[in-house]
Amino acid sequence: QLQASGGGLVQAGDSLRLSCPISGRSFSVAAMGWFRQVSGKEREFVGGITVGGGSTYYADSVKGRFIIGKDNAKNTVYLQMNSLKPEDTAIYYCAGMDRSTDITGRRPYESEEYDYWGQGTLVTVSS
Repeated sequence: QLQASGGGLVQAGDSLRLSCPISGRSFSVAAMGWFRQVSGKEREFVGGITVGGGSTYYADSVKGRFIIGKDNAKNTVYLQMNSLKPEDTAIYYCAGMDRSTDITGRRPYESEEYDYWGQGTLVTVSS
C-alpha cells in the first residue's frame, strides 16, 4: 500500500528527497509519519505531517535539516533530507493514519498509532 521511494547512496552533506503517496486504491491517510530503523535498533520517529492542515513534527535529531511537506500535484508527502550525516543511514519508512478515523489526540511519534505501513527505502550516507 504505502511505498516510500527515493532512497539511495549519498555523501555526507548531500541532500535526498523521499516520497510517499497520500492515497491509493485501498487507502487514504489523514496524517503521515516518517520513521527510520537501523538493523538491531528500534524504529525511530523522524517526523510527521497532518495532510489536511499541514502541521509538521520533527525529532530533535533532524530538526533544522529535514523538511516534511506535501506535493499536491503528485499527491504525495515528501521528506526532504538536507545536510545528511552518516548517522542518518537507515531504512526509512512512511506510515499513515487512516483518513476515516479521528486522529485528534493520536501521538504522531508513536509507531503503534499508524494504520498503514509500507516497505522502506534504504538511505546510506557515506562519510
